[in-house]
Amino acid sequence: MTTTLRPEGPEETGADGGRTRRWRIMVNGRPVGGLRTSAAPARAGTRAGSIAELEVREGHRRGRATIGALAAEEVLRSWGCTRIDITVPAEAAAALQLARALGYTERMRNLAKRLDGRLPPLPTELTHRPIGPAEYPAWRDASVAAYRQHLTAAGAGPAEAAERAARDHDRALPAGPATPDTVLRHLLDPADRVLGSLWVTLHQDVLPDGRPLAWVMLVEVAPEHRRHGHGRTLMHLAEHACRAAGVHDLGLNVFSGNAPARALYDSLGYRTTRRMLAKPLL
Repeated sequence: MTTTLRPEGPEETGADGGRTRRWRIMVNGRPVGGLRTSAAPARAGTRAGSIAELEVREGHRRGRATIGALAAEEVLRSWGCTRIDITVPAEAAAALQLARALGYTERMRNLAKRLDGRLPPLPTELTHRPIGPAEYPAWRDASVAAYRQHLTAAGAGPAEAAERAARDHDRALPAGPATPDTVLRHLLDPADRVLGSLWVTLHQDVLPDGRPLAWVMLVEVAPEHRRHGHGRTLMHLAEHACRAAGVHDLGLNVFSGNAPARALYDSLGYRTTRRMLAKPLL
């Protein structure tokens, strides 16, 4: 039997200005499934592609998803992509197994928690204050640098990581510390020394049932103050800020190689909702 891809419709322009197309997976000329390929515009010498909406009908699987995914990789290679990014829901065990078999490696995870019940108290010996206009430029520079390092460690090239880190901050904080629905806080010790910082976006997304989802964009503890529980305190502060704003669901990204952060979030009750994996196209 011959398995091929056939365009389901014309190529379209993606929301980010890239290109996207839906394909049918065909076996001997009959459709048995489909998938979508997308390619973002090239940035910093790198063009990332993605494969999404991959499905094969029951009774026609027998390796057709594998063949379809490999054919999609060839499409993205012809589009000039140098890397493929995919997202796998936490419950999709078969899709995760397929991705790993095809050479995709996990780069980061989405986690989430429902903020029900009593919130943990904040330490009385510590205080926190908003990051105001005077402190914001230095905080932003440090935040961009930390994000760039995480992206590089996760496999992004130096130029791509630098461009993305700056772009993501500019997009998420268009008005700096005055950006609406944004929590920017420094955590302070009794001597008023900065122990770490927190950045939360209170209305990052909307869940399927209409509830707002807040997002922890950054939790950062100064290197000299780590291993004293301040990361946990900052996460508790994030939960308090969400509840005060009437938001009861909080999510975040964690890079897969950041074992201490993953252990912290696990202990706080955050659970994986999606995995992001990547594969270089050589």
